[in-house]
Amino acid sequence: MQWFEIANITELDSPALVIYPERVQHNINTAIEMIGDVTRLRPHIKTNKSPDATKLMIGAGIIKFKCATIAEAEMLGMCNAKDVLLAYQPIGPKLDRFVNLVKKYRSTNYSCLIDNIDAARSMAAIFSSHYLTVPVYVDVNVGQNRTGIEPGDATVKLYLEASKLKGIDPIGLHAYDGHIRHTDFNLRKQQCDDCFAKVIETKNAIMQNGFAELIIIAGGSPTFSIHSKRNNCECSPGTFIYWDKGYIDLCPEQNFLPAALGVTRIISLPEKTKICLDLGHKSVAAENEITRRVYFINAPELKAVEQSEEHLVVEVPENHSYKIGDVFYGIPIHVCPTIALYERAFTATNNIAKGEWKNIGRDRKISL
Repeated sequence: MQWFEIANITELDSPALVIYPERVQHNINTAIEMIGDVTRLRPHIKTNKSPDATKLMIGAGIIKFKCATIAEAEMLGMCNAKDVLLAYQPIGPKLDRFVNLVKKYRSTNYSCLIDNIDAARSMAAIFSSHYLTVPVYVDVNVGQNRTGIEPGDATVKLYLEASKLKGIDPIGLHAYDGHIRHTDFNLRKQQCDDCFAKVIETKNAIMQNGFAELIIIAGGSPTFSIHSKRNNCECSPGTFIYWDKGYIDLCPEQNFLPAALGVTRIISLPEKTKICLDLGHKSVAAENEITRRVYFINAPELKAVEQSEEHLVVEVPENHSYKIGDVFYGIPIHVCPTIALYERAFTATNNIAKGEWKNIGRDRKISL
């Protein structure tokens, strides 16, 4: 059998998310090998959202993590992760929830981002009122243009002002360069190096004011193979743990394996040249155009032409031999939002699906 085929497939309803733990372990080991020093690895758990996957990383010696939501941060606390960055600037009710999180999971060292002095003052006041001092990183905008403050003088000014506030403790810079997505590795590396140079210049300018060495957290999956070669930053890839077709195409230099598949069946034969699968918007990430949502390993020639909430219509040759109930194994083009569609994943080992991993980090709220 092929690695992805499930011998007891008749017992597995579809659509289903299937995780292959042996491949997950391979990907964890590969990430550690790429970076060399496991203390510089800070995986983003937005992709896996699973205590089981997280515990595999902790078991491999990873102690630092990054997340985007309070639920993800709580899941990491439940797993006794030692160091967790909420890569977000908490405001409003989220700030109150973050305080409760820090107080509940005392064995986890939580930190968060700032990119605005007014937000920093609000955070500092709340933290201080609870007798907390929370480490923070200044979020530097290196081109993603969604959050962050411009590198250079603006970042230096914010860092200096934040360092005077009681309740927060600036300890470094955060620089996410997710906009760098050249398929040409040399171009990707050049653009990544240019962005990182601005961060280093900013760090040096801050340190000229008497600060100790700053921690830099940089990059995501597309630039992991670049930042991992540096010795002056932490790296926070996320998709590596499950990988997907998008990054298989974009980052061929990274030797990760697809470890999460969508399993689907033919449920209808509406026309001579079309089949319908039970893989709708609710089962695979649909933000890309219709032909870039899923890649079927055992039928790569299939071309999607229409999708709705519960259905995916695919074009096939007129003389095809497909029949109702045929099973397809699909690699999501974008695995992160695909995982968020499933409350649980089935696990397959040695071609047998026999376990489950809960994706509790997908919830808006766990307990806080």
